[in-house]
Amino acid sequence: MSCPDPSSAFQSLREGALGGARVGQGACVCARVVQDCGSCTIKPPRAGRETNYKTGRRFPAHLRDQTLEMPTSNSSVGRFPSVAVGNGDSLSPKKAESKERTQGRGRCHWLRKMCPCCFGKQTGSLDMADTARPGPVKEINKPYKPSTGASELEEVMLTVHSVDLLKSKTSANRCDHHTDCYHDDELIVRRGQAFQIALELSRPFCQGTDKLHLELKTGEFPQVSKGTHVIIPLVEELEYKRWEAKMVEQNGNRVLLSVCSPPDALIGRYQLTVTTGCAKGEATSTHDPASDIYMLFNPWCEGDTVFMDNEEERKEYVLNDTGRIYYGTQNQIGARTWNFGQFSEGILQACLFILEKSKVPPAGQGDPINVVRVISAMINSLDDRGVLEGNWSGNYEDGTSPTAWSGSVDILKKYHKEGGTPVKYGQCWVFSGVTTTVLRCLGIPCRSVTNFQSAHDTDVSLTTDVYFDENMEPLDHLNTDSVWNFHVWNDCWMARPDLPPGMGGWQAVDSTPQETSQGTFCCGPASVNAVRTGQVYLKHDTPFVFAEVNSDKIYWQRNLDGTFSQIFIEKKVVGYNISTKAVGSDERMDITDLYKYPEDTEEERIAVETASRYGSRPETYSSPVAEDVRIEVVMEGEGPRMGADAQLKIVLRNQSTHLRRATLLSQVAVMYYTGVLKGTIKKEKHPVELMPNEVKTIEWVLPYNQYQDQLVDQAALMLTLSGRVNETQQVLATQHNFRLRTPDLIITPVGEAVIGKEMAAKISFTNPLPHTLKAVSFRVEGLGLQSVREIAVGDVGSHCTVTLTEHFVPTLPGPRKLVASLDCRQLTQVHGVTDIFVKEK
Repeated sequence: MSCPDPSSAFQSLREGALGGARVGQGACVCARVVQDCGSCTIKPPRAGRETNYKTGRRFPAHLRDQTLEMPTSNSSVGRFPSVAVGNGDSLSPKKAESKERTQGRGRCHWLRKMCPCCFGKQTGSLDMADTARPGPVKEINKPYKPSTGASELEEVMLTVHSVDLLKSKTSANRCDHHTDCYHDDELIVRRGQAFQIALELSRPFCQGTDKLHLELKTGEFPQVSKGTHVIIPLVEELEYKRWEAKMVEQNGNRVLLSVCSPPDALIGRYQLTVTTGCAKGEATSTHDPASDIYMLFNPWCEGDTVFMDNEEERKEYVLNDTGRIYYGTQNQIGARTWNFGQFSEGILQACLFILEKSKVPPAGQGDPINVVRVISAMINSLDDRGVLEGNWSGNYEDGTSPTAWSGSVDILKKYHKEGGTPVKYGQCWVFSGVTTTVLRCLGIPCRSVTNFQSAHDTDVSLTTDVYFDENMEPLDHLNTDSVWNFHVWNDCWMARPDLPPGMGGWQAVDSTPQETSQGTFCCGPASVNAVRTGQVYLKHDTPFVFAEVNSDKIYWQRNLDGTFSQIFIEKKVVGYNISTKAVGSDERMDITDLYKYPEDTEEERIAVETASRYGSRPETYSSPVAEDVRIEVVMEGEGPRMGADAQLKIVLRNQSTHLRRATLLSQVAVMYYTGVLKGTIKKEKHPVELMPNEVKTIEWVLPYNQYQDQLVDQAALMLTLSGRVNETQQVLATQHNFRLRTPDLIITPVGEAVIGKEMAAKISFTNPLPHTLKAVSFRVEGLGLQSVREIAVGDVGSHCTVTLTEHFVPTLPGPRKLVASLDCRQLTQVHGVTDIFVKEK
């Protein structure tokens, strides 16, 4: 019988394969063709052989006792050239090649191409390397490279040649997930939202018989039960509530998958592998770090607990990489620009490094409450060698002065680069600025918040207590409570399913180490709504935050028997002008009403008394104190300036129809902005006589020469007034904090701002003091304009002006800010900012 026509034979072979004799599912199809091919040199199988030694499948019964001359190309044998072929002869590679050339073309050469069951392809751009490995699982250690003579096993196996995460900054993945601002070249996506990846397979995917699933692993010991090892199945339709993948496009060997994560997925870095399966077995791709996927919280996803439904607020509290932080006193509010830089290169890795260093199990990284609490603890270095070491001493010679920082990027990069060594040094606004950076980077809406006249309650009394002896002298060793001129913490946005309804929204979190919470220096997240209503029994650390913004200041006098009696209550001295940057502008927004009701309203008093019942002195408000003389401190204009005498006014009002006489004691002390006093620098006594309904003003002056060598950071001072009305024994007491204002750095852009084109900015400063400033330096930086650069200026004479020009090349378009700050032991909180709009080249 003559050799069948190749086309008809191929049709027969195809029909046989599709008709149930598919490779891996039935008998060898080519064997049925061979038995009718009498004119070919192909011989039946060797006598006694029942299976094909390459595939492991049984030959048809009528061929088991015959001998089949196998193809002699070395590519058919794979890695074992010494394996017996043909009738048992061992052929060298050279002889096998010669025999193939002389015999191959004349004996149904087409069959070699048509039957993947017994013969592998000789060449092809999608063939596997020339290997034949037994076993059910195959790992691909390197990207696929075309080769000739792929073995039959590799021809049939379904494997992954390459993975394309479609991760460029302009890709739909990055744009749709609002992660195109990150400068990292990674796939960064947000949970609860689909993203796409493309796979290049070894052959076309067959929907009927082939299988495929993805695996993601995070943490040191991934476990399916903990959610740190995720198996993502291939489904027909996505439900968007669980880990799933759907094949949305197939083009030859290339398939496009749409992958969806649940809205409560763990955030962090996932290692991706792909497992494929067919009748021949399974193959799993080897993990490639370039294919890691970064998962973030998603304020755009309604199912995520950090969902924020206002787009303008999302742009401000998640996507804005610069902001304003406020400082000073309630009557002298200063502002400085801070570069959060959450999208800068390497910052995402630094933030995940912080979570890793916290030793908190990755299984807890799906809950923003846990993540925020961990970040609150890790931003300060106490307990766990976190990011920043606090320093309020005024001596920063072995580090960077807190007032010199103007952004978070350098701090986080330094911490990451040095493997977790705390960065020196920080104070509250630095802790807050870094916290804002980390939380925004991870996808949690966050803002820096400043509270003026911020109380620090040390004994959980929910009051700020001031103690005097029998002669009305302050008892400093007992006065551990304090009122900071200002204190900066953070608000972050999230639902609170662990609290009663209505407690979600803004949550206060404080990374500055003040008091421990459950044994760790952290604070929050505390529901701002709970703070406002006095529900201090709700977690976390709500009593401490309540005392910061709405505690009363209570004055106590020591009795002769050593006990103390409550002599006076000031109800409106804590929690003023709580401030944050406004949405979409650089204006200050007052959010005091979010934290407390208006002073002296019935709602505010109820909140205070409700909170006090859960403090250490629940009987504090049992008896009210009558008053008919008022005392207050008045400051004109913007207040005293550095280098000049400080002048204030003490105003007393007699609201009765009777004569009132008293002796008023005034003392002023240098104070750290935290409310801790360094020391008293001036004391005075003022005899006062008030006629009925009289208002009297006392001029109070602090000469420059009395404070010039005494000031510490922030140039803050506290004036304390106390006394007793002779006729009624009413106690007069108040405290007033103020600071000495410092000049700004004046920054003036020079030249046109265009990407890639050099421009300049002039920075000018005038020394306001009547003596020379030593070792002055400037720090200049601007996101998209210039990386941080320190410029040594040297000494600056009394009332002298220094001007320098800084050259830089913009790299990013749009509105940008150039920020500069001055670093000098004798003068702090000097800084400036200018807006620069950068055009495309």
